[in-house]
Amino acid sequence: MSNHSSRIGIGRPWCRRPPGRPDLGAACSRRGRLSRHTPEPRARAAARLRDDADHARGARPDPAAAPSRGPPVSTSVVLIALAAILVGAVLQRLSGTGVGLVVAPVLALLLGPALGVFMTNATTIVSGFLIMLAVIREVDWKRYLIFAPTALFGAIPAALLVRELDAAWLDIVIGGVVLLALGLTFGMPRVPHVQSPALTGTAGLVGGFLNTSAGVAAPAMVIYSRFARWDQRSFAATMQPTFMTMGIFSVGTKVAVGATTFDQLPPWQLFGAIVVTVVLGIRIGGWLSRRVPTHIARRLAITLAGAGGAVAFVRGIVML
Repeated sequence: MSNHSSRIGIGRPWCRRPPGRPDLGAACSRRGRLSRHTPEPRARAAARLRDDADHARGARPDPAAAPSRGPPVSTSVVLIALAAILVGAVLQRLSGTGVGLVVAPVLALLLGPALGVFMTNATTIVSGFLIMLAVIREVDWKRYLIFAPTALFGAIPAALLVRELDAAWLDIVIGGVVLLALGLTFGMPRVPHVQSPALTGTAGLVGGFLNTSAGVAAPAMVIYSRFARWDQRSFAATMQPTFMTMGIFSVGTKVAVGATTFDQLPPWQLFGAIVVTVVLGIRIGGWLSRRVPTHIARRLAITLAGAGGAVAFVRGIVML
């Protein structure tokens, strides 16, 4: 009795075998072995205590222990980001460009360069699609069908670049691209008239690369339009499906190569707010299009983009 009793755990109330019930011995013995050799419940309790202590100290959680829920976004950051998106959508509706130029440097400063450009790409998908519905009759689909596939070949190496560069260098790339592009676009003298599928494809390739790496494809498109002597109305309309497609390629390639992961994204409610803000910006831009000259909208876009690009560039240098 003593040997068998020690095997099934004498001293444990749940292992006391009632008289006349020998069938409980095996089950009780199994339960005793489980208790002695399975410490998971106690380990989980200890892990919870450690997590609570780390949280009280302000320590950052171990990424291997729990999945990331994305960066915390304060209310002030959300409001500033939505204000930039609203201005960009208004300017995009007025002149055909503006979301990338205005939004990319601002979101890069607020959310960090990688996530800021990713959110800019997502915003251009929404704005490009919605504005395209209003100007679809003016779209030059022949040019678009050259822009679209070549943009993908520019997006792939840019996504790999974003994955490898650290935050400081990404800030420098974004700010430098914006400032250089603005200088080339609006500071270059009159260019010769060149119109060929090769030039169109090159513009799509460069635009796809710039859109994915810095969130700014418009300067490459504007330079192309000057060479091609492209009518402003048709140019502004064609840019909407072009920017939408480039945004899709940018988001897709970054997710595919691991440059941005879904657990890094801000709360999903922000995406809903972005859609509402873009719709509001398009409505305001449509109302202003009958009252505000296009060159004023462009001048405002240049000013805002230049300021944001300069700040991003300087911040990147300071972070090195």
